[in-house]
Amino acid sequence: MPTTSANPPVPRQRRVQCASAAGLHHVAYTEWGDPANPRVLVCVHGLTRSGRDFDRLAAALSDVYRVVCPDVVGRGRSDWLADPRHYAIPQYVADMVTLIARADVETVDWFGTSMGGLIGIALAGLPGSPIRRMIVNDVGPHIEPESLTRIGEYLGVQPRFATEQEGIDYLTSLSLPFGALSDDEWRALNAPLLRELPEGGWTIRYDPRIAEPFKATTPELAALGEAALWRAIETTDATLLVVRGAESDLLSRETVADMVRRGRHVTHAEIPGVGHAPAFVDAEQIALARRFFVETGT
Repeated sequence: MPTTSANPPVPRQRRVQCASAAGLHHVAYTEWGDPANPRVLVCVHGLTRSGRDFDRLAAALSDVYRVVCPDVVGRGRSDWLADPRHYAIPQYVADMVTLIARADVETVDWFGTSMGGLIGIALAGLPGSPIRRMIVNDVGPHIEPESLTRIGEYLGVQPRFATEQEGIDYLTSLSLPFGALSDDEWRALNAPLLRELPEGGWTIRYDPRIAEPFKATTPELAALGEAALWRAIETTDATLLVVRGAESDLLSRETVADMVRRGRHVTHAEIPGVGHAPAFVDAEQIALARRFFVETGT
């Protein structure tokens, strides 16, 4: 039976050891639902976010799934990499393979927002990929240049705030395209992204060096990455639902149409009144995910 508000699910905070060419690191994750459930949904967040973005979605689906929500390395409660050059999709894919091995399952379903969607596409395109069904939330192989300019303006910045609320307000200002959320919903999404400093004040809970590979990407490297993601779309056997915020500056309708045309099992949906990216905290968006994963995915 679905979980009711009278008996809310209690998540578990865990971590798994992963490796990069520069050494070992831990990836933290939040796990919801029955820890023995072999049906696993992995939810992976956007570039500067954390696995706590999925608290409401994970709670809503924890009656059917064991929901695993990692903090991608360099974010949230996860370690920072010794060498920032490894803050890139290949390292993130390798970490997710380790995480799935920790879950001890052969197949998973996937929900990926923005960067989390790119990680999912890359993993889904590998031979023998464990991904069965995937929601790709407001991202695709081609990313609109104006959105990259916008992201570059704040990526790598490490601001300090006098109070937690000041930090929440700053993060909310960056996240307004998520949709019309209440103050409590903004707090739930953004408070986990902050950490208190020993000397007083607050800052963002991420490694600002994640900006280094982003800003070092040449047009040639970007083109190679896009081509690899298109190959993954074309070859994966996973069933994909591409979700676009109707006002997104990152994922165009043309790219969505190309994903549907070039993929084997790709459908799409558009959410009105939302930009980059739909937060999946309201009932209608959660119902969309449930229909795709639960009602049509059995």
